[in-house]
Amino acid sequence: MARAATTSDVFNAIAEPQRREILVLLRAGERSVTELAQELEMTQPGASKHLRVLRKVGLVRDRKAGKQRLYGLDASGLRPVHEWTGGFEQFWNESFDRLDAYVQDLKQTRKAE
Repeated sequence: MARAATTSDVFNAIAEPQRREILVLLRAGERSVTELAQELEMTQPGASKHLRVLRKVGLVRDRKAGKQRLYGLDASGLRPVHEWTGGFEQFWNESFDRLDAYVQDLKQTRKAE
């Protein structure tokens, strides 16, 4: 099966580490492309390209502020990722419960020795 285009699928869009870094920076508030590029030590065209992808999948919104454009996080676009990862919650909880039981058994064994 062919992989979805990066610009149409949130999972593919956030697979790129620099895009995830942009999302982390935008959690603190709106920023211009220049600020993002400087913070991430990348070129402005590179940052713009990543922002365009994030905007197309609904993770980033933009607005005009004077002569510049400000970008902000639209976390509602992460809902499919949240729902998918949430499906693993029971697995991890059970794994941690088994680990905790194992540690408790080790403690009891050491006390008995």
